[in-house]
Amino acid sequence: MKRLRFSAVSAVVSIGALLFTGTVVLSQSQYPSNLLEQKGSFSAGAARALGQPFRGVATSAGIVEGLFPIKSTGVSTMPIRVAAERFLATLSTADLSRSHFAINDPEWRDWSNVDVGIFPRRGISLEDMSDSQKDAAWNLLAVALSAEGLEQTQNIMKTEQTLFELNGEPIRYGTEKYYFTMMGIPTADGPWGFQLDGHHLVVNYFVLGDQVIMTPAFWGGEPVVAEGGMFAGNTIMQEEQDTGLALMQSLNRSQQAMATIDPDKVRNNQVAAANQDNLTLDFEGIKGSELDSSQKLNLLDVIRSFVGALRDPHAAVTMEEIGQHINDTYFAWVGGAEDDAIFYYRVHSPVILIEFDHQGPVGTLQKNPPGIPSRDHIHTIVRTPNGNDYGKDLLAQHLAQDHQD
Repeated sequence: MKRLRFSAVSAVVSIGALLFTGTVVLSQSQYPSNLLEQKGSFSAGAARALGQPFRGVATSAGIVEGLFPIKSTGVSTMPIRVAAERFLATLSTADLSRSHFAINDPEWRDWSNVDVGIFPRRGISLEDMSDSQKDAAWNLLAVALSAEGLEQTQNIMKTEQTLFELNGEPIRYGTEKYYFTMMGIPTADGPWGFQLDGHHLVVNYFVLGDQVIMTPAFWGGEPVVAEGGMFAGNTIMQEEQDTGLALMQSLNRSQQAMATIDPDKVRNNQVAAANQDNLTLDFEGIKGSELDSSQKLNLLDVIRSFVGALRDPHAAVTMEEIGQHINDTYFAWVGGAEDDAIFYYRVHSPVILIEFDHQGPVGTLQKNPPGIPSRDHIHTIVRTPNGNDYGKDLLAQHLAQDHQD
């Protein structure tokens, strides 16, 4: 019922967007020149990244092999597959041509967290879908994500309405400017997946048999709390913020010094977002083996606040795999640790990379000073290092097995 109510609300939001200036405006008459320049810059950056063969995030020592074997998890993916098939069945041939791709298509990597006005997407958007297509799309998300993950997805989309109310610009902002693409053919044993791509919200979802990889995944938004407007009170990313701070505050002074890579939070610190599939990033901060048992549980709570967006019991399977590397998991921090601190943190192990970053304002310059990070704009990213973002390590093993057979 929550999904259907949100779909109805989305229709109201679209109408509200048209009436923002008091007159019906179907679209902006032209692109502002500065926006076109930004669009060109982001397209060029994506083209450069896609021109490089995928390696995966790794330390300067290189890719660690053998971390992600093909195996049975014992957790069925049938409900997700059925939902994907039902969604595909709603698409016309024209819809399919722009939204359905091969399992190893570069489209997997062609995503960005910025708004659609400065980064055009392939696929079919919620904005362009019929009611039956929207219902099928939301059903796919409902079975692929946890209840918390679905709610966070909805709430991040709602921040787009608040940005529209603050800035106008219908080319850029709207609750339904989120695009779905499907990769491969949903089958019980073969590899397939889907991508949700839009402003502050990107989910890459790979399935092979009963294994699921949901990275890279970008979650964020601005403003973090809507102070007024259609979705007044809408709030995002608080658990991720609070669990990270709680872990830092649980460390003693010596441990905090080990974790802190910079005590001054004066800029945007995120490094692993779009176009960074081949990022070289060495471990920094305090190592899990330096934490006591209670602090390790706090570290797992931080990780779970992100992994928990994936539907259980797939999330539990992922957490178990991450827990096997807890002693080799590093926690790094930028900023202070006061209750109201502005900060960045990173969780980094051979099998998980998480970044949380308080960023400077972009769409809230009306109330936040430019260039100064605040709690009102949050970016996060979750990746699987050592070559398994987008499930690529699993896919390579699967294709090799098929070739041998």
